[in-house]
Amino acid sequence: MSTISTLSNHQVRLASRPVGLPTRANWSFTTEPVAEPGPGGVLVKTLYLSLDPAMRGWMNEGKSYIPPVEIGAVMRAGGVGKVIASQNPAFAVRDYVSAGLDVQEYCLVPQEQLKRSGMFKIDPSAGLTTWLNVLGMPGMTGYFGLLEVGLPKAGETVVVSGAAGAVGQTVGQIAKLKGCRVVGIAGGKAKCDWVVNELGFDACIDYKNSDVRAGLKEHCPKGVDIYFDNVGGEILDMVLAKITRGARIIICGAISQYNNTTPVKGPANYLSLLVNRARMEGIVVFDYADRYHVGIAEMAAYLKAGTMKSREDVVVGLENFPEALLKLFNGENFGKLVLQVAKE
Repeated sequence: MSTISTLSNHQVRLASRPVGLPTRANWSFTTEPVAEPGPGGVLVKTLYLSLDPAMRGWMNEGKSYIPPVEIGAVMRAGGVGKVIASQNPAFAVRDYVSAGLDVQEYCLVPQEQLKRSGMFKIDPSAGLTTWLNVLGMPGMTGYFGLLEVGLPKAGETVVVSGAAGAVGQTVGQIAKLKGCRVVGIAGGKAKCDWVVNELGFDACIDYKNSDVRAGLKEHCPKGVDIYFDNVGGEILDMVLAKITRGARIIICGAISQYNNTTPVKGPANYLSLLVNRARMEGIVVFDYADRYHVGIAEMAAYLKAGTMKSREDVVVGLENFPEALLKLFNGENFGKLVLQVAKE
């Protein structure tokens, strides 16, 4: 008998669409047998999963840049894992891979779904969780969002909200490497100190314990040339009041708005875009999928040289997924939030 036929796959499925913050009641925990891959297919043991603010949007019904997770479906998530069975010559047993593995212990990927899953082999020596952070989707979001949409020039002032999070930490470090002045916005003294002392930001505004408007006035005396927005809401409005002529505002996320039970609050200061001939543009990382290798190569070189850092906040246990996800929305995570599903 095959060893694989004796395995059980524990999964987390979307049981109902949340109103406001998701609760454990919105999830169901199921178990099903693990099957051998068919011709061209691959079976992966999940090791780590990426927990991202975007997951909250995927739980909502309605038109978006990606279809919603269906009720009863395994929750969507990117992850890294190890191939334990393969009928595909491109992937060997014991290869480490990154792919859309979803919130489960094992992921069976048929040949026809390999491209859609985004599966590719990774080098574990870089650190497996790094492939969910700087070398993963958050890193690619920061890289292409800043460089392709923000178009930074040396000497410009870049402001980044959610600066201690996955995307924010990458954006700020790239901006510094490109010769910009970088001001972060983060919650709490510990995060702000880390952003400045470890990542090399020029300043960081503690939105929980200080006046953001006053902080922007102090640290951006000539205005804001580029704003990379991960939070939306009031902070977006405050920064819009400080932008320079020709400024670029990159809309990556709006974590302050995701769990609203009322309509999303749009920017009240949007006329600043008109006055300053500025541009506001959204970034969806999947649009750059065919060029991920470019961003990965550049940032892997930074990591190897020690000019870029990657910090992950790891929660252990698939059963803890519902509570771990909430850390994103109450500001508990410090660095990229990752769920460890199994040991290597």
